[in-house]
Amino acid sequence: MASLTGKTVVVTGASSGIGKSIALTLAREGASVFLAGRDPARTKATADEIVAAGGKATAEAFDVTDIDRLQGFVAKAAKAGDGLHVMVNAAGLEFPGALLKGDPRRWKEVLDTNVVAVAVGSQAAVKAMRAAKSEGHIVTISSIASKRADGGFYSASKIAVNFIMETLRAELENEPIRAVTILPGAVGTNFARNFPAEFVNGFAKAAGIDAEVRQGDVLPDAVFDTLNERAAAILAKPQDIADAVLYAIQQPITLNISEITVRPGKSITLPSD
Repeated sequence: MASLTGKTVVVTGASSGIGKSIALTLAREGASVFLAGRDPARTKATADEIVAAGGKATAEAFDVTDIDRLQGFVAKAAKAGDGLHVMVNAAGLEFPGALLKGDPRRWKEVLDTNVVAVAVGSQAAVKAMRAAKSEGHIVTISSIASKRADGGFYSASKIAVNFIMETLRAELENEPIRAVTILPGAVGTNFARNFPAEFVNGFAKAAGIDAEVRQGDVLPDAVFDTLNERAAAILAKPQDIADAVLYAIQQPITLNISEITVRPGKSITLPSD
């Protein structure tokens, strides 16, 4: 396994959930991690946790749909380190619901976050890697929903992500830069904050957790720690996804780890209307 010591990594969506776990995991392996997240307090808290454990972290709070900020952040990370070695596109957004009842303005938010930002971040990362003549990995968190026909607009956005990554793999085949797609199944994160409150509360209570939330609420990490312990059969942990990312980027650059699917032992049906 290749060491991450001295490597520079960018992780978007690092304020909570999967992105946070990826940032913490890669920092523990010696990487200097640059974290981007929309929530200033939570993004800083992730960076502080890394530093407190003896790691290196730099945090900035912004929306990845801001193209100039995203491009500038990737360039800043590359300039601060010895080039850029890993770009992890972990920011994601979902507004569940039937297509015919959907809000087109929210569709645009989903596309800008899940698709355009992935392309922008990946393009900026490849530019930085080429400039430094460094080996590197572009890792994008997609979803098993991209394999289903009932996931609505969110699934469509993740299908687009998969094709963007396939295109990157083809364009980079003759260079020492690999494009990796991670497809999680159901994971215990704040990703479901836009799901109906009755579903989230019902799910939590079924797992023995007394947490009354409203749609849009961000649940404390402690709640998810408990949820992951009690619902391990139907929910993968954010750490499971982070471990998949770590595995992929530690392989020899001569290998092309194109896709990794990470699912819990049992499947659950998420609300679509």
